[in-house]
Amino acid sequence: MAKLADVAELAGVSVTTVSRVINNYGSLSEKTKTKVFAAMHKLNYQPNSVARSLQGKSSRLIGLIFPGVSNPFFGELVQTLENKLSALDYRVILCNSADDPQKERDYLQMLMANQVDGIIAGAHNLGIEEYQQYGLPIISFDRYLSDNIPIVSSDNYQGGWLATQTLHQAGATNVAIFTGKSRAGSPTNGRREGYEAYLTAQQLTPHVHELPFELTPALKMMEIKTIMTQHQYDGIFCSDDLTALLVLNVARQLSLTVPEQLRVVGYDGTALIRDYHSELTTVEQPLADISTLLVSLLLQRIEDANCTLESKYTLPVKLIKGLTA
Repeated sequence: MAKLADVAELAGVSVTTVSRVINNYGSLSEKTKTKVFAAMHKLNYQPNSVARSLQGKSSRLIGLIFPGVSNPFFGELVQTLENKLSALDYRVILCNSADDPQKERDYLQMLMANQVDGIIAGAHNLGIEEYQQYGLPIISFDRYLSDNIPIVSSDNYQGGWLATQTLHQAGATNVAIFTGKSRAGSPTNGRREGYEAYLTAQQLTPHVHELPFELTPALKMMEIKTIMTQHQYDGIFCSDDLTALLVLNVARQLSLTVPEQLRVVGYDGTALIRDYHSELTTVEQPLADISTLLVSLLLQRIEDANCTLESKYTLPVKLIKGLTA
């Protein structure tokens, strides 16, 4: 059976161009369209999804690209997105890209081949040029992908400021941040910037420790234990809740009492954390509002590719007070 790549090779164009012709998306010359349709006819390439597209009907498919649903935050976000899209008669194709740029590129090709109507992307990989090349409607969560792709985020800067302020007001004066690698253009850098700005305003010294996202919990816990053994911090802000839970585990191993000797604040505030680890003080992202806005913006782009959208949408965060700070 002929594949999309076979059509592209016979027509002498890219796979992306073939998909754009099939979807009648973007500006294409009649010469290019003629070559693609001729190649499709010669190869008898017309699966059902293509037939629907040629008839002017959408596939009712949405691609979701995220690091992985084992993380409670992304798992809850994906489930919420799927529920909202299902209620609107859309189905989703979930792509777990982890920290693998090539895997994400392959998924983008696959989503194009499956004629999805649009994509919501929230992976950690940056600098993937394909996002600038494809003509599909795409909305990003918390990641810069391209100048023409809107970003939906929580207020990361305010969240970093609020977490650090909470630690300081609880009595901490030697406050560290445990965060992921700083990546140019990533909105989540705002958490670190808010942390540093608050401490600078209080004439206190920031202490930044980067813990790679791809570390397993066991390896990350070893790294945390080494840091906490070498430094006598009385406050730690973690840029995600799972890291904060590891910090609490290490504190118990080191016989540090919380919050008397060590105060800890996390970030995300998913239902799982609130229900099973209510002791953790954390900054809650407005997950329901984030998913609603992501879906709303994507549908606007699907209905009108030229509609005017803002480059960035920032939603407020709030502190969930627990017993750790």
